[in-house]
Amino acid sequence: MSPRALPTRLPGVVIIEPDVFGDDRGFFMESYHAEKYPALGIDCTFVQDNHSFSTQGTLRGLHYQLPFLQAKLVWVVTGAVLDVAVDIRRGSPTFGQWVAEVLSEENRHRLFIPRGFAHGFCVLSPSAHFMYKCDEFFHPETDRGLRWNDPAIAIEWPVGDPMLSAKDASLPLLSAIPEDLLPRYDNFGR
Repeated sequence: MSPRALPTRLPGVVIIEPDVFGDDRGFFMESYHAEKYPALGIDCTFVQDNHSFSTQGTLRGLHYQLPFLQAKLVWVVTGAVLDVAVDIRRGSPTFGQWVAEVLSEENRHRLFIPRGFAHGFCVLSPSAHFMYKCDEFFHPETDRGLRWNDPAIAIEWPVGDPMLSAKDASLPLLSAIPEDLLPRYDNFGR
């Protein structure tokens, strides 16, 4: 068997349903298999894995890097989050649009977020262990983001007053980000 890719309304952002084999002892699944993902339209060489632990009501994001753009494959090990991707590629027909997916230990879904998208998540459960693979290393000097509650994007977050880092609370609106600090759509294959 192979994992299944479910398209979202944003081209390139894909929900992955892994195969899970369970019995009375528990379950087994492949978290990632480099030879199977290209058939799903995901052909990345991941170079860094990250593990985040957060408590309920925590919101992280919306983050991206420039010029060292990152594609991400994200999932939850324990707990549940609402995971969000926002198209920030200037010139894209879906610029400023977002898609969200609940990722949980129950559904075991993954979300693939291609380069050129901002990413964030909000913890829905008492706590969550969140994992992500990146196809580019983290470069702190190029870490960027946009405000989680930008009214022009209007993400339907499940929390009105989230726990935010000081950095995330001070991120700018998308409209206030200079064009040269956003990725360009015409730099991506279509």
